[in-house]
Amino acid sequence: MNDEYYIQQGEEKIGPFTFEELMNNDIDIHTSILAPGQSKWQYASELPELYEYFEAKDIYFPTMDNLATAGQRTLAFIIDYLLLTIFMELIALQLGWVTLPTDGKFIWPDNDTMFKMQGLFYGIYIAYNVLFEMTGWKATIGKKICSLRVIDVNGEKISILQSLGRNMGAILSIALTMIPFLSIFGSEYKQEWYDNLAKTYMIKITK
Repeated sequence: MNDEYYIQQGEEKIGPFTFEELMNNDIDIHTSILAPGQSKWQYASELPELYEYFEAKDIYFPTMDNLATAGQRTLAFIIDYLLLTIFMELIALQLGWVTLPTDGKFIWPDNDTMFKMQGLFYGIYIAYNVLFEMTGWKATIGKKICSLRVIDVNGEKISILQSLGRNMGAILSIALTMIPFLSIFGSEYKQEWYDNLAKTYMIKITK
């Protein structure tokens, strides 16, 4: 029997199962499985033949085929950036930091006010991204529109610490004239430098 899979439950080895029988065992990504022809146990998330099974459960693993490109990420970033800028300007108006021109002349805020506005934007950016990445979307509004998700290596929602880390890295990249964003072009897995540190991935959902 060539199509033999085994499942580990505690210290017990359960099986053998055919592939079809394995699918009926309600396995999850952390289920330990001994695949045909293998001598070592693997998590279900490590077996490529199970990817379609998990995709049916709306779990997508980062693969070379679904990693988001620099262009896709940039479009999502622009959408989010515009949304946050509008939101920040509305708050700044309420706080009296900026005023609408009445005579056709726009008056730029002083340096102290600009510093406050910059700090406000950074705070809003981090809060917005972290909150939305913690939802079932695993994405901000811009990423959702572009069918992108931020996930960990197991296709799961990232932790709040991972989200904080990657978004603080994004803020640093913005502050440094966007240049650090170019790190994606030297990444094997199309990660920004802060994604690599946080062990996060951005994928494109095509279904």
